[in-house]
Amino acid sequence: MSKKTNKLAASEFGKETEVVQENTFYFGQQNFKWMLIGLAFIVVGFLLMMGPDANTVDGKFDPNVWNDDIFSIRRIRIAPLFIVIGFVIEVYAILKRK
Repeated sequence: MSKKTNKLAASEFGKETEVVQENTFYFGQQNFKWMLIGLAFIVVGFLLMMGPDANTVDGKFDPNVWNDDIFSIRRIRIAPLFIVIGFVIEVYAILKRK
């Protein structure tokens, strides 16, 4: 914790007194940087998960057609991995000391 000292003039005694103020804010600039990086990973993971559902072909719902694209590697493996990495980075950002 950083400490700041302010010199205040005491009017009744005519001498200066020092008052110590402590900065009690826990997060520093590095914490916020890591939090933004973690948030970016989470957003990218959710964006990678987007796509048409199982019964949508060319943007139109068709109950007679099955779309196997919902089981792609990008949506099943890569996107959740990005989201988990993002949450791990967020935990690190919160627990990291100045």
